[in-house]
Amino acid sequence: MHPKIWFLGALGSLGLAASLAPAQTVPPVPVPAANPITEPKRILGKILFWDEQLSSDNTVSCATCHQFNVGGADPRRARNPGLDGLVNTPDDVFGSPGVVKSTAAGDFDKDAVFALLPQITGRAANSPINAGYSIDSFWDGRARSQFIDPQTGQVAIPAGGGLESQVVAPPVNSVEMAHADRDWNAVAAKLASSRPMALATGLPADVDAALRSRPTYASLFAKAFGDGEITARRIAFAIATYERTLVSNDTPWDRFIAGQPNAMTPGQIQGWQAFQASNCIVCHAAPMFSDQSFRNIGLRPIIEDNGRQAVTGNAADRGRFKVPSLRNAGLRTGFMHNGQFTNIGQVIGFYARAPGAPQQFPDNRDPIMLQVNVPPQVAPAMQDFVTNALTDARVTTGQFPFDRATLYTQRPADQPINLGGGTSGQGGIVPTMIANAPPFIGNADFRLGLDRARGGATARIAMSSTPPVGGAIPRTTLFGPFPVSGVGAGNGFATFHWPIVPGSVSRNQTVYFQWIVDDPSGAGGEALSSVTQVRFFCGSVGCPPACPADWDGSGSLTTVDIAAFVNDWTFGIGSGIPLGDFDGNGVLEPGDIAAFVRAWFDGLTSGC
Repeated sequence: MHPKIWFLGALGSLGLAASLAPAQTVPPVPVPAANPITEPKRILGKILFWDEQLSSDNTVSCATCHQFNVGGADPRRARNPGLDGLVNTPDDVFGSPGVVKSTAAGDFDKDAVFALLPQITGRAANSPINAGYSIDSFWDGRARSQFIDPQTGQVAIPAGGGLESQVVAPPVNSVEMAHADRDWNAVAAKLASSRPMALATGLPADVDAALRSRPTYASLFAKAFGDGEITARRIAFAIATYERTLVSNDTPWDRFIAGQPNAMTPGQIQGWQAFQASNCIVCHAAPMFSDQSFRNIGLRPIIEDNGRQAVTGNAADRGRFKVPSLRNAGLRTGFMHNGQFTNIGQVIGFYARAPGAPQQFPDNRDPIMLQVNVPPQVAPAMQDFVTNALTDARVTTGQFPFDRATLYTQRPADQPINLGGGTSGQGGIVPTMIANAPPFIGNADFRLGLDRARGGATARIAMSSTPPVGGAIPRTTLFGPFPVSGVGAGNGFATFHWPIVPGSVSRNQTVYFQWIVDDPSGAGGEALSSVTQVRFFCGSVGCPPACPADWDGSGSLTTVDIAAFVNDWTFGIGSGIPLGDFDGNGVLEPGDIAAFVRAWFDGLTSGC
């Protein structure tokens, strides 16, 4: 029997609902045979989901755009100008900030729409919570149930692999997580040389336990898959496994259906009854509150985004988008594929054609829209039902399995600070500094950018430990010159790459950077950029803290520090990453081990 028919019959009266025996309202999540759930695979997937190092510039993880405390969506209302390219017009989309456009070499590359600011996705982020029940994923279903390995072209999962298909899109998408032409070999190579979760703090208990022995990604993949090879298929299998454990099934509605008559308030019960009577349940079918179909509700003109049609090529699919689940919708701050609405009341008003609500566009609009009827007097109860009765408290409070880490992008104290200053050049324009890369010790991809400079000029970058005076810093150390791309006043841009090698700087050390642009229009033939303050920090694992021999950052010297250092030194030999270069000479050699052991014993006697 169809779930809709069962629920309509079983809940015809409050008395019958109260008499129901306790039942499991949500079925077990479907798991493809090719990718069974195992604990090592789940924990690897969780680590990958939260690791910002999965992106090419270390600023975006899966969790960046899918935040559990807002129902798995993205609370950042970033504006994409839409089809017309103009901001603050009706076709604008509220998507997710991704990465600044970059070349394959990692140099900043000015985008026609977003310039040198983070690019914004063309659709709002969907939730990974309960996504394991989906068939085809994404708003348009382009992440198909049949999962094809993007590296081999082979079918890895014949059916039921929509999550795996979804996982492999963002890491190589040049808006969401990647520089130009990034492929899976580059993703794998970066993970192989990265310390897992080096950027995050406040790790969930299971992640912290898994990383306590300071494993490499290769060893985590070996535990999950039998050997340490890192591939797109394995990344997809691991993250999809973790996402299949994100099952939200403990809401007031679930407890009410399971036989607890007081689990929902009288108002929420009224809202649940109105939800059924209004035909909302046809598309948002219980128990998942989505029937996984694709519908055109007439939200916007199809020319702006033809949705499902772009995937199937079928004209009947024009303007259709996936029906999202309403579970935990009360936590979200954006609704619909374009993020147009900001609360449940606006959504209900749209369906009810309430006064002041946006018009519905008729082209290929689903016939069900004419059957949706929300009388004004029941709208508040329905809003209460969707907002509160379908919210799982574990999602709200971050309880397992919805526990979460704190990302680098959520910690302003660890981020570079623009101090202003500078002097103008051609056109009276003051060049600006681009500083969004995390300055963690060991970041081989740290970079600073120059914007709004004279195109075609040359530029150097100054570094000093002395704060700026009068908008300028001492030129203690100079790097360059670097060519400035672009033509004309204010159109020039450049990139400075400066890997932060362990041992070259110390934790909490603060330095200042400023660009110097050759510009005949500037004072003394120069234009100075704004000044950026950078404070180096240690990743949560794998970084020498202020006391050099306290290698694991525990705050005390133990034999674990020696074992961890030797592990880093050995790993560095094989990876080419100088994690164990204790003396900072750029070479991994036995002398590093001897120097570390001496420092460790010295630390014991000095109270380090």
